[in-house]
Amino acid sequence: MKPCAVSIDLDAIDCYYKIHGLGAAPRELEHVIFERALPRAAKLFASRGLRVTWFVVGRDADADAPLPDRDSRAANAAALRELAQRGDELGNHSYSHPYDLARLPTKKIEDEIGSCDRVLRAIASTPPRGFRAPGYDVSAQMFDALARRGYRYDSSIFPAPGYYAAKAVVMGALALLRRPSGAVLANPRQLIAPADPYRPAMTAPWRRGQAPLVELPIAVTPWTRIPAIGTNLILAPEGIRTRVLAAMAKRELFNLELHGIDFADADKDGIPGELVARQPDLRVPIAEKLARLEAILDDLAKTWQFVTLAEVAADVQRTR
Repeated sequence: MKPCAVSIDLDAIDCYYKIHGLGAAPRELEHVIFERALPRAAKLFASRGLRVTWFVVGRDADADAPLPDRDSRAANAAALRELAQRGDELGNHSYSHPYDLARLPTKKIEDEIGSCDRVLRAIASTPPRGFRAPGYDVSAQMFDALARRGYRYDSSIFPAPGYYAAKAVVMGALALLRRPSGAVLANPRQLIAPADPYRPAMTAPWRRGQAPLVELPIAVTPWTRIPAIGTNLILAPEGIRTRVLAAMAKRELFNLELHGIDFADADKDGIPGELVARQPDLRVPIAEKLARLEAILDDLAKTWQFVTLAEVAADVQRTR
């Protein structure tokens, strides 16, 4: 059976406020993804014996930094430690999730990756092996920082032209409304990157090369490159979801990306209507989302073997 790796980006609610140009998120919701969404996701995966990869924004679990809500951050770190102890993988998702990380000065990139690395090493006995960039945007400077720290893989390339075009339209519309998005458009050359695992070039991560780490792209279907990420699959009608999952059978890896917000419930978690109006997944009750995810996992279990991204990377390292 071919490998399927489930990963969850633990982006805070504030990230979505930035994307939609809504300003700062309500202070009381700063840790709602860890406090409400993460336990639901962890329970679902544990009930199936799945080991998954959690991409962590370091600041949210940094109990040693002089930041507000130290008790909440310590609790977040404890929750992650428990996941790591049961066999899940913790991946680096930067320290503060700047969407323009790939375009920042080299020193800032080093600090963002290194600070999250420090947090993860304090939480888990196993050092982090993987990285996912905020907004799927990568650069040569990022790969330099990862290679120096001995990272085994990056999983940021998202070669989905349709997603890129839709994002560009939304960002343009927000700009016209004078409510600019905090998101950025990834380097368009990434859209023609290989969609199966590959060893990238250090200076051009979107093409093949001889980097010491491997690239594990986010799942897209063959030929049409339709995104096969959790949010899309949850929202898609059953017939479309079935066709997307069937198409993915031709891939050598199903890199199924989810987000913490996929496990949020607008009513139960007190998420304001201003965000709900712009995030279609928040308009689906959590019971229904979990039922759809259960069905997706049932379908995948028939033909795929669930593993962590670190395990996939180890195999790819041996063969590329």
